[in-house]
Amino acid sequence: MTLPQEFHEIAERVNNWGRWGAEDETGTLNLVTDEVVRGAVAEVRTGRRVPLALPLTHDGVQTGVIPGRVDPLHAMTQINQELFGPGTVACSDDMVTLGLQAGTHWDALPHVSHGGRLYNGRPASTVTAHGGAEFSGIHRVPPVVSRGVLLDVAGALGAERLPGGHAVTPEDLERAEEFGGVRVRAGDIVLVRTGQMRVYLGGDRHGYGHPSPGLSIRTPEWFHARDVAAVAGDTLTFEIFPPEIDGLWLPVHALHLVEMGMLQGQNWNLEELSTACGESGRHAFLLSATPEPFAGATGSPVAPVAVL
Repeated sequence: MTLPQEFHEIAERVNNWGRWGAEDETGTLNLVTDEVVRGAVAEVRTGRRVPLALPLTHDGVQTGVIPGRVDPLHAMTQINQELFGPGTVACSDDMVTLGLQAGTHWDALPHVSHGGRLYNGRPASTVTAHGGAEFSGIHRVPPVVSRGVLLDVAGALGAERLPGGHAVTPEDLERAEEFGGVRVRAGDIVLVRTGQMRVYLGGDRHGYGHPSPGLSIRTPEWFHARDVAAVAGDTLTFEIFPPEIDGLWLPVHALHLVEMGMLQGQNWNLEELSTACGESGRHAFLLSATPEPFAGATGSPVAPVAVL
């Protein structure tokens, strides 16, 4: 199925190619200015730190549906080895094999393409087998520290989690703003809670991925209008899955990463954060979420922390 006219019309409205110059590789993270970071620091009241990453384990969120997304395989390479002779200090080392999008992660801008193009109009062919992403790889991402905003859509709709067929709309996002007493502003990193993570935490790995609530194709225009710097969610697929338009797979990925140049995150555990925001009566906080800088990679694990 070719991309429908509706997709192309939205793409034209949200396109940021050239907005920060023809050589730009970081997209909407340009919106995180020093002033934005100073404002984010001012959101800290108690110093309470809330981790948002899932443990990296061999029985993680990936079930083999997506080829190559291997859950972390951990192995010891040294165990109490006295490298410098008997009676010297002993070392233990380990290694891990994993898909970089296996657990809680950010998708880099060249993670998807459409029409043979990546963000800022670069050819998709610049992603190669040996070099990875020539442009906008995850190692190009600057420090990700900004004001985070939790849009608890499930909470706003009075649910522990949204049903699998729920496409999160701009109206849902605005209802979540009202629920949290917050308004999304330029340079913010938005965290969208659907409650789907409760399925995974409850032990149903397969049910977590499909069917899943997620962002509607209508939401990129909302994020574009608010000048959001990045968006992350608590689902495997980020957008609604199966798709809301039959046969149109991953349109939100393409609009965010290719057209807008906006980093997006998946498998973020927002359950403790939802509780903490409810207890404090505040849904804005300082967020630190810099990915691991794997050179040429199209994604990376991240261990985000919200500071309230």
